[in-house]
Amino acid sequence: MKRIFIALALLASVNLTYAQVKPADAKKAVDSAEAASKDAKKAAKVATWLSLGQSYIKAYDAPAGNLWIGAGKQELALVMGNEKPKSSEQVTIQGQPMTKEVYADKNLYFNANNQLAIIEVTNQVVPDALAKALEAYRKAYEVDVKGAKTKDIREAIESIGQKYTNDAYNAYSFGELAEASRFFELAADAVAVKPVSKLDTSAVYNAGFTAWAAKDNDRAKTLFRKCYDAGYYYEGGEVFAKLAEVDTLNTKTYLEEGFQKFPQSQSILIGLINYYLKSNESTDRLFELLDKAKENEPNNASLYYVEGNIRAQLGDREKAVAAYEKCAEINPEYEFGFIGEGTMYYNLAIELQTKAQEELDDAKYMELVKEFEAALKSCIAPFEKAFEITKDDGVKVGVSEYLKNAYYRFRDESAEYQAGYDKYSKFSAEVKAQ
Repeated sequence: MKRIFIALALLASVNLTYAQVKPADAKKAVDSAEAASKDAKKAAKVATWLSLGQSYIKAYDAPAGNLWIGAGKQELALVMGNEKPKSSEQVTIQGQPMTKEVYADKNLYFNANNQLAIIEVTNQVVPDALAKALEAYRKAYEVDVKGAKTKDIREAIESIGQKYTNDAYNAYSFGELAEASRFFELAADAVAVKPVSKLDTSAVYNAGFTAWAAKDNDRAKTLFRKCYDAGYYYEGGEVFAKLAEVDTLNTKTYLEEGFQKFPQSQSILIGLINYYLKSNESTDRLFELLDKAKENEPNNASLYYVEGNIRAQLGDREKAVAAYEKCAEINPEYEFGFIGEGTMYYNLAIELQTKAQEELDDAKYMELVKEFEAALKSCIAPFEKAFEITKDDGVKVGVSEYLKNAYYRFRDESAEYQAGYDKYSKFSAEVKAQ
């Protein structure tokens, strides 16, 4: 999920506009402000709605109190006084080990340096406090016909948008992608309200991105299209690549338009390559795009791996091998070029074996067997190189299975082949035993 608009570093808390109050006091203030808003005479005053909006914001902020992201435990001990956690446990968030402290109305997450990283409110003083605050400020703007409080209303609404954004990042941290998408959209919706009247394209993009990550393509399409219609394409035209993925009826249209506007975009180029591979359209265009991708990233070994796969699918094994071998020239530690070459020969061997089994003519059968054995032997060297250099245990296991099968065929020919079979059989057995 590399395309989140703002890096998911630990966000600093939004500066709180209002002084902190205890949850019980915050609830009383909300009840009082709500009662005032229902009085016809008071409801005609801007101050009534401002007070109601502020009371909702204070209620939203109350569980977190005066805590702030980045604070150390000793600092928080001074702020929290006698408030103690009910329990504590070790958890992993976004791959990072953290200590989770559970309180009556919140969970606090501390990183390895014992700094507060995440504040998760678990018991809101008032449900949907931000939505209710936004509605109060909307009403305040309507009542404020002279515009005397426009600045205050604008700042308050922008603060609500920021708080929704913080909620979105918290949800993202916990892997709650659909919830993160909802909060990002709420952040965008908040600042669209008068008098802010802003289209927050970054929030809309993030809402689309998290919907896409949650595999909610219909929602993602709507949100990415909103970015597209606003002329906001994100870094290097990523919106085109995402729309092409979620709007399958218009994949080619988005990719071609995106390529014209952002010819340097690897996401768009790779999307086009995949499109032409699947659609079986003219491969001339496909190689043009691939050459362009190489110009953009001449040291990207994976592009030659893609070329090798394309050449192999087209039956041009000589050029496929050249492309696969180019991977190692660019990056000697890139195992997939070797895997691609080995897989190509292994698949060819399977194809020849099937043909041989179906051949009734003895002479032709023997010729196919020779070709089969030659292809099977050709897969051994690249697979062994991949096995040697890969750092991925899963890849190593997969490659070992190919090698075990290949060596098995020739184990009676020589001690070398027998040793190869023994080596990879033993490795495979040890992995399965773990």
